Amino acid sequence: MFSRILKYRLWCLVCILLVSLSGFAQRNKSFESPSLESHASFSFIVLPDLQNYVKFRRNQAILDVMMNWVLMQKDSLNIEMVMCTGDLVEHDDIINPDGIKMNQTGRQQWEAVSRAFGKLDGVLPYVTATGNHDYNIFSYTHKPKTTHFPSYFPAEKNRESQKLLREVTTNVYGESSLENAAYEWRSASGKMFLFLSLEFAPRDTVLSWAKGVVTKDKYKNHTVVLLTHAYLNYKNEHVKALSYDLEDANAGLAIWEKLVRGSHNIQLVISGHIGAKDNARKHVAYRTDLNAAGKKVHQMTFNAQAMGGGHYGSGGDGWLRILEFLPDGKTVKVKTFSPFFALSPTTQHLAWRRESYDEFTFQLD
Repeated sequence: MFSRILKYRLWCLVCILLVSLSGFAQRNKSFESPSLESHASFSFIVLPDLQNYVKFRRNQAILDVMMNWVLMQKDSLNIEMVMCTGDLVEHDDIINPDGIKMNQTGRQQWEAVSRAFGKLDGVLPYVTATGNHDYNIFSYTHKPKTTHFPSYFPAEKNRESQKLLREVTTNVYGESSLENAAYEWRSASGKMFLFLSLEFAPRDTVLSWAKGVVTKDKYKNHTVVLLTHAYLNYKNEHVKALSYDLEDANAGLAIWEKLVRGSHNIQLVISGHIGAKDNARKHVAYRTDLNAAGKKVHQMTFNAQAMGGGHYGSGGDGWLRILEFLPDGKTVKVKTFSPFFALSPTTQHLAWRRESYDEFTFQLD
C-alpha cells in the first residue's frame, strides 16, 4: 500500500515538473530577442536617467545587467553608439546619506556609474548628458552650478569616444569638459552624424557655442543628434521653466528657440528628466516640429527612473531604448526593452513595452 502511494506521489511530481518545464519552454519559445530588421542596419542605445540605480547599492547590479547586455548585443544589433540622458547620480556631493533616500555617498555614486560605463570603455563609444542631479544645486548655497562629472568622465576615459571627439567648450570653472561636447561618426554607408551633448539647463554661452558648432561648414551636411536633459514634459510640450534657483539657465523651450529651431541640421533631440511612479507614459514624450529650414526635428524624451517601485524602488527595471537606423538612411525604428526582465523565463513576457509611445517609427528628412 505504501509503495503504491509513493509511486502515485512520484508520478504526480513528475507530471508537475513536466507541466512546469513545458510552460518554461513555451515562454522561451515565444520570447522575442531584440534583432535588426535588416542586417545592413545599425543601432544606437539610449539609456535613461541612472540615478536610482547607483544611489542604492542593491540596485547597482541591474545597471550592470544593462551594460553587460549592451556588450553582448554589440554585433547582433550592430550597436555604434550608446547615449545617456543624464542624472548619472542622485546627488553630486553628499557625504552623509540617510540610508532611506539613498545609502551611497556622492563619491560612491560617481564611482559606481563610472565603473558601469567602464564596461564599455575601449569597446563602444558613448555620450552622456549631465542632469540636474549631477550638479550641487540641491544645496542652494553654491553658484554657479558645479559637478564632479569631469573627474569621473574625462575625455581619456574611453578611447572609442575620444576618437570621435571633435569639439568641447569650457564649464563654469573655465576648464574644457565633456559636459558640452560634440562627436563625429560616419556610418558604413557614409552617412555623417554629429552627436552634441549639452549640460543641464545650458547657459547662454553654451547655446551660442553649440550654434557655432552645428553651423560650421564641415558639419553642415551632418545629421545632428542633440542630447540634453530637461527638454520635454510628458504632455509632449517643451519645458518652459525649471524649478531651480539658477541664473543663466535654459529649459526646453529656450533651447528650442535659441538653438534647435534656427539650425538646419539638428534632426533628433533626445532627453530624459521626467517620470512618475510606475507610470511608463509619464516617463516619455515625443513631438516633431519644423525648423527654420522647413525640416522636421524629431524630439524624444525617454526615462524610466521611477519604474519598478518609484524613486526608492528598483531604479528603473532595466528599461532602455533601441534605435535602429535602416539602410535607406531615413527610417528609424524605436523599441523599448528591458534586459533585466529578459534574464529569466518567468519574466521574459515583461521584457518588451509595446504601446505606441514606446514602439514607433519616424523618418529623417
